[in-house]
Amino acid sequence: MAHSLNWGILSTGKIAHSFAKDLAESKTGKLVAVASRSQESADKFAAEFGGIKAHGSYEAMMRDPQVQAVYIATPHPMHAEWAIKFANAGKHLLVEKPIAMNAAETMAIIEAARANDVFLMEAFMYRCHPQTQKLIELIKQKTIGDVRVIQATFSFHWPKPWNDQSRLISNALGGGGILDVGCYAVSAARLVAGVAQGLLFADPTDLKAVAHVGKTGVDEYAIASLKFPGDILAQCATGVQVNQDNSLRIYGTEGSIHLPHPWNPSKNSGAKIIIHQNGKDPEELPIDPGPIYAYEADTVAKYLEQRQSPTMSLDDTLGNMRALDQWRQQIGVIYESEKSEKFPNYFSGDFFLSFSNETGVSDKGNNPYPTAPPEYKGREIDSGVAERKSSAFNVHRSAFMQYGKIPGVQKKVSRLIMGCDNQPSYPHAAVMFDHYFSYGGNTFDTAHIYGGGTHEKLLGQWIKARNVREQVIILSKGAHTPFCDPKNLTSQLLQSLERLQTDYADIYLMHRDNPEVPVGEFVDVLNEHHKAGRVRAFGGSNWSLARLQAANEYAAGKNLQGFFAVSNQFSLARMVEPPWGGCLSANDAAFIAWLKQTQTPLLAWSSQARGFFVPGRAAPERKEDAELVRCWYASDNFQRLERVKQLAAEKNVEPINIAAAYVLQQDFPTFALIGPRAISETRSSLAAISISLSRAERQWLNLESDSRK
Repeated sequence: MAHSLNWGILSTGKIAHSFAKDLAESKTGKLVAVASRSQESADKFAAEFGGIKAHGSYEAMMRDPQVQAVYIATPHPMHAEWAIKFANAGKHLLVEKPIAMNAAETMAIIEAARANDVFLMEAFMYRCHPQTQKLIELIKQKTIGDVRVIQATFSFHWPKPWNDQSRLISNALGGGGILDVGCYAVSAARLVAGVAQGLLFADPTDLKAVAHVGKTGVDEYAIASLKFPGDILAQCATGVQVNQDNSLRIYGTEGSIHLPHPWNPSKNSGAKIIIHQNGKDPEELPIDPGPIYAYEADTVAKYLEQRQSPTMSLDDTLGNMRALDQWRQQIGVIYESEKSEKFPNYFSGDFFLSFSNETGVSDKGNNPYPTAPPEYKGREIDSGVAERKSSAFNVHRSAFMQYGKIPGVQKKVSRLIMGCDNQPSYPHAAVMFDHYFSYGGNTFDTAHIYGGGTHEKLLGQWIKARNVREQVIILSKGAHTPFCDPKNLTSQLLQSLERLQTDYADIYLMHRDNPEVPVGEFVDVLNEHHKAGRVRAFGGSNWSLARLQAANEYAAGKNLQGFFAVSNQFSLARMVEPPWGGCLSANDAAFIAWLKQTQTPLLAWSSQARGFFVPGRAAPERKEDAELVRCWYASDNFQRLERVKQLAAEKNVEPINIAAAYVLQQDFPTFALIGPRAISETRSSLAAISISLSRAERQWLNLESDSRK
């Protein structure tokens, strides 16, 4: 069911005018307001379209109760900021392409939309047009057989005199062809490759690129070659300093399809599809171009209740931005805004608007973030937003974080520990860390070996940029095989501290053990660093129970400090084989008995069995994930999986949440190391905090009992 919507437009540029003109022909939308950074510009725009409010600031339109949906038409670098702010104000969102500068910002926008239960779509207007819908139909019908090659080009030569400050060339303004129009070409290739396989879209398995990068550090023209599942190949070309044939061509086993005007099938350019079937004369299918932006607005209204549209879904948008990131990475284009000292914290209180001053509405006592970190305290947020929050988000925020104690560490330690080995860039790391930190997560797990040092550097940059060293706990690891000896332990620790830009690690763990080295030598050197203040607590990862006991016995005999903690694998699922050589589990009766007796904290890695309990991922007949099969497939684990599913359904939570809660609710101190690659995975892990499991339920889940009573 389509809803009628009152629209506000953010910015008064060319694309904003185009949207406003077409909106008049929309079946569902009505323009009620415009916002500019100057009152004069807003007034001029409002006078042109008549009968709408003119807001002289973006914040003013956020407070406008008449505005239900917002079209964000600002320059690229402003998309993330204002999309998140308007989402936090409860407005539905249509964000001009590219939705953000990179995939990291895209994750933050999606999280804000989901948290506030508002609609979000990236404004690829061609996706909403009948021409594209007809193309999808032709591909599904295999009109040209099986798709083999896709050629997508969107390029132009900016004719004006050279100006480093032009948004098309300026690095600070996100210039270059890839973000401005190359995003169309990639999105079309992903669309066609996906539809050809019965999907909404497909992500490339490989991407290679070349480009000419100009003196301002942006791509002036560039080409990318993509490979998709099913051996579908695509070539995407773009540029802001060269004219090319802006068309979309698809070649199949039985012919080809040509769209002469794929990106802007408007009344001016026209719309048609030309089909070349083998052995037949070309067939031209004329399409009524219609009001292209009106189609877009009506798409928002049509799918408003679903909070996203299959026309350009949130996963599709995120996948497209990841591909664009790959393209830029291959040619070395980095924007100023992506550097650590400039990258914003999209989860700080600065992105929430106080409504009390101008409207008299205050939500004191109804803050949707009752246990938020200090930066949220005292913030007044539209009380209506609290009602719009999804139930899942409320569970996460109200439960927030649980903390435990590790001897030697003065700070409280979050029970969920963020793994730092999955961060491909600083923007991605910053968004992931900011999100986790906003939920009260304060402990970060890294290691000398991760990414050849890259991940330690990223964590160090984030801590410095956010100025939170004394608020976070660094769990650092070193002395990984084959460099597992006292000398390398010291050199790696010192190098790690330099990368992390700190003079101490809150917790330092030996990443592996070396049984050929007497245990006393490791205890001695760890005590030296502890006494010198370089580490506050220490322990071992992947140590056998016998070596741990020997280490503590040696320390006691020498009046030294024994191990503060241990970090072995531990999960509800039994680890059949270790994912990496030299890894050990604490998931056996003797180890568990020792942990209970000594109350030694266990920092459990692979605490969720590498996703074994994610719905649909593990099944006896599914073999595509070789590591999952090798490490976790066993009949007893599948029995645990069935019990997890049953209990999760009864408690109305996800199975993965039950598995994580099992780890957190043992009879000895436990902390779960998680390795999320996306905000959605962090959010899923956080839900485990609010789940309570009885001893009988834990025993039943672990096949120790046939009853939960």
